[in-house]
Amino acid sequence: MPVATPQQYADMIDAAQKGGYAYPAINVTSLATINGALKAFSESGSDGIIQVSTGGGSFASGLAVADEAFGAIVLAEAVHLLAEKHDVLIGLHTDHCHPHKVEGFLKPLLAASRKRIAEGKGPLFQSHMFDGSVTDLDANMKISAELLKECAELNIILEVEAGCVGGEEDGHDTSDLPAEKLYTTTEDMIQVYETLAPIGRFMFAATFGNVHGAYKPGSVKLKPTILRDGQAAVTEKHGAAAQMDFVFHGGSGSELSDIRETLGYGVIKMNIDTDTQYAFTRPVVTHICQSIEGVLKIDGEVGVKGQYDPRSYLKKGEQGLCERMKEACDDLLSTGKTIYKK
Repeated sequence: MPVATPQQYADMIDAAQKGGYAYPAINVTSLATINGALKAFSESGSDGIIQVSTGGGSFASGLAVADEAFGAIVLAEAVHLLAEKHDVLIGLHTDHCHPHKVEGFLKPLLAASRKRIAEGKGPLFQSHMFDGSVTDLDANMKISAELLKECAELNIILEVEAGCVGGEEDGHDTSDLPAEKLYTTTEDMIQVYETLAPIGRFMFAATFGNVHGAYKPGSVKLKPTILRDGQAAVTEKHGAAAQMDFVFHGGSGSELSDIRETLGYGVIKMNIDTDTQYAFTRPVVTHICQSIEGVLKIDGEVGVKGQYDPRSYLKKGEQGLCERMKEACDDLLSTGKTIYKK
């Protein structure tokens, strides 16, 4: 199945909201990570979301180019081709884009989607994230509204953030924020809804103590009830149809009980990156350690080509990532719930 159409993507989100489950959203940087994610979604019978960060785009474009938008386009086009070999729906998304990167990252990607649509194809990405949480909420919403208008014209959904996700990931560092900044208020949620809902469909990364990265148990204090209370305030004021599509950032390392609780409050997407990075790297390191004499030409020997061939260990990394993503599908209750019909 090719990448989801805008309508199929909207149907995916609606199905998750109605069914009380969410989609794992994995950051990819290469063909190996894309294929690991697709294999996982396919074997789980789960639709899913593949996303690209600014850093991932830069990496994918190569050291000589280091162009975030260009690399994101390369990865997205690869997903469009590779997804045709799988019988699940895949949504394409971009991760955190701060205000200073809108012109160099989001705008070129929107232009690429506009070009594809003019050619009779669907948009390159089905959704994008604008992270205006580094500004005050009024400034955040002003830019968000402008971007959502442009996205809506292309049948693209915009994800926004109010409140900050803590920690550091892929150049996104908010590790020195005061604790209160990690929690979105009910008033903020109402303002976000009232600003954006009249313009187009959006997803909302409301924060409830989320932190990027991996931490020992007890280090991260999540308060999922913040989502419950904000959702209740918005629907009480604007009716049941105003229920918002929440996004859970910093999903790696979270307690399963917290993950499952958020599903009841409107979370339909959970980002996972740190855990899948480790799941990819661990089998690669094991391969190197167990084959050290073959991988390295020690003491003037010739080594073992089959052991230092990058494919020998990248395939193991791909499988490791696949297994972790299948676990994520189980955690988020999306396993076996693809809405794709042949």
